[in-house]
Amino acid sequence: MDMDLRRLRYFVTVAEELSFVRAAERLNMTQPALSRQIRALEDHLEVSLLHRGPLGTALTPAGAQLLEDARPLLATSLALQRRVRLAGREGHHFTIGFMPGVIVTPIVRQFRALAPEVNVQVLHTALTDQVDYLLDGRVDVCFVRLPLPVDTFDIVPLFPEPRVAALSDEHPMAQARVVDIAELTPYRLLQDAGDVPEWRGTAFHATSLRNGPEADRPTTIEESLEAVASSTGFIVVPAGLADFYRRPDIRYVQLTGVPPRMVALAYTKNRKMPSIDQFAKIVIAALGSDGSTIGR
Repeated sequence: MDMDLRRLRYFVTVAEELSFVRAAERLNMTQPALSRQIRALEDHLEVSLLHRGPLGTALTPAGAQLLEDARPLLATSLALQRRVRLAGREGHHFTIGFMPGVIVTPIVRQFRALAPEVNVQVLHTALTDQVDYLLDGRVDVCFVRLPLPVDTFDIVPLFPEPRVAALSDEHPMAQARVVDIAELTPYRLLQDAGDVPEWRGTAFHATSLRNGPEADRPTTIEESLEAVASSTGFIVVPAGLADFYRRPDIRYVQLTGVPPRMVALAYTKNRKMPSIDQFAKIVIAALGSDGSTIGR
């Protein structure tokens, strides 16, 4: 069956809003027209995707599965369009994604010197959107911290990065040189507990963090550090990130009992682009301990 990507995009918008009214506003179309498109998609798939009732709109199990699969599919479609348009321009274009805490300036300078015919751009990515930039084609390669949530990339591992605990300067353990993760058991972890499975906080802490209102949880590193500064809670971050986000009311303490995170270079599988191989060789020589590639 051929999938209509336009209808798929309509469905994702409704699924994100859980409201036909808000989704129609986002899509600049009428609600009846949007409803017809969703009905047509359901007819095409021969399954119900949404429950429509007096209490609002909800996803069916089939709808939840479609939403999970549709997002990367739409991102891949968008990436294809961007790459084709770039290929149609004169000259070669190459975009590098980088994240806080990883200094790439010397590497980019070296690449530009070796490939002067390439128009090189550098884009900043946050921890939460590094995969999005790769999937939708905004960057050709990206420095990332593993693991990645999807298995659609070639990965060049570079070096392990220790993690540290971010504490308020008034935290009882803020003056310690080294803290084991077990010593932080009494204190609240202000991030998803799945990020630090070694932490053994009380059931109250873990449950409240997972099930509490989404609006009460920090969603960016800046918001997380603000929460740390004003409480006895803590977060665990890569050491490079700590160097990037220095502030007087936050103490970064060396942490034991948690493994380091691997910094890597990532790009979409099966990309046929000479600049990627050339750039990867420079990166491995500068940062990598070996040239092995996983994920191929």
